[in-house]
Amino acid sequence: NADMFAVAVSLITGKILYISDQAASILRCKRGYFKNAKFVEFLAPQDVSVFYTSTTPYRLPSWNICNRAESSTQDCMEEKSFFCRISAGKERENEICYHPFRMTPYLIKVQDPEIAEDQLCCVLLAEKVHSGYEAPRIPPDKRIFTTTHTPTCLFQDVDERAVPLLGYLPQDLIGTPVLVHLHPNDRPLMLAIHKKILQYGGQPFDYSPIRFCTRNGDYITMDTSWSS
Repeated sequence: NADMFAVAVSLITGKILYISDQAASILRCKRGYFKNAKFVEFLAPQDVSVFYTSTTPYRLPSWNICNRAESSTQDCMEEKSFFCRISAGKERENEICYHPFRMTPYLIKVQDPEIAEDQLCCVLLAEKVHSGYEAPRIPPDKRIFTTTHTPTCLFQDVDERAVPLLGYLPQDLIGTPVLVHLHPNDRPLMLAIHKKILQYGGQPFDYSPIRFCTRNGDYITMDTSWSS
């Protein structure tokens, strides 16, 4: 995959112990840019806490187990992928430009060349996220995602399939009010939907299309189905 690179990050020092050659071309920088650097230095500040939470050692599946021929899917699904914005340089009038990546973490032991000892590290497979509306486009019948919300209509969880369609990473939406992302004329619909959810008592139902504001400011029209 031309949009994917691998990086090994020490869970002790946070430094990059290895990074694949593809990273330099994907992030448009020289390979030496990563030498003796901590991986979080390249993350958008708002994503650093997500990185640490998602790479807690006890939650990570073992790289060795997941790469055995007899390994099961369950062995490798202890930790789901997460999303972070990564940058390795300055663009647009000397401003840092971040790009979204889907990160899949694993746990492995590697030898640190500086101390010549094995240490625990996190291997990350980072895949660049592209808009679902650019070539190759996500087919209309595949533009499906799910979200969950609190009784007060705050985002509680966001399906990763929403990322290329909405432009938001899950952490951008979780904890924010659903209403602020809807077209002003469609916000009254949420009250009717909320009442209907209570009325149907858990049974799913379809509702009128709703306009949702994507990260770039454009509105998309979504057919919706609701349940509790």
